[in-house]
Amino acid sequence: MLQTILLRTLKWLLLLTLLAGIAISEPWRHLPPQWNPWVPLAIDHPMNLITKWKLSRLQNDPVQCIAALDSAPEGAIDYLALEDYTPVTGCPLSNVVRVRRTGIEYNASFTVTCPLAVAWLMFERQKLQPLADQHIHSGLQRVDHLGSFACRNIYHRDNARRSQHASANAFDVAGFRFADGTHVTVLKDWNNHAAPAKAAFLKDIHRSACGYFGTVLGPDYNQPHENHFHLDGSGFNFCR
Repeated sequence: MLQTILLRTLKWLLLLTLLAGIAISEPWRHLPPQWNPWVPLAIDHPMNLITKWKLSRLQNDPVQCIAALDSAPEGAIDYLALEDYTPVTGCPLSNVVRVRRTGIEYNASFTVTCPLAVAWLMFERQKLQPLADQHIHSGLQRVDHLGSFACRNIYHRDNARRSQHASANAFDVAGFRFADGTHVTVLKDWNNHAAPAKAAFLKDIHRSACGYFGTVLGPDYNQPHENHFHLDGSGFNFCR
């Protein structure tokens, strides 16, 4: 009996010693910032499971979300943080920003949730621009979009749930314009066999976006999405 008690005590002492050693050495301090849960999210952190977890937490942390946008290099984004407001009855907006420009231009400025702006900026810098260089061999200059905020139900159906557009948590991308004059659109080039580089560019964009946004919908999903990519911050890797 005494021997059993001594063995248990010894085991507990060894466990406590191990835990104390871990606490003192703080091994997490040696993790790369993108893998360290205690390091705030930064725009140039590569996307991984920890980064996606940090991104999801920005939904309820406007201050930290703005800090993430401000972590971008100078000139990477021109935006305006907006106060919570209700532009249309039934569709209040919170934790939103107005994006005027990033490393590229847009056919119009747009309002999105701050976390979606962070995800877009990360995607643009880490995937979109490199894919443009890889497939089109020209710098991406402008993105043409179909909007972000729209106070409506999905597919405009009366008995359907609210669209992510109703909370500005969605962004519809229709086309891309390049420095050499090349123009790529989702509608014309998704299956453009006469211009395989354009089609490959769009396919790679769609596939890569799935790692940055909760929901990604494109032409293969259904007819309403034949002319754009729908990117939103809801769901978890719903990619069609």
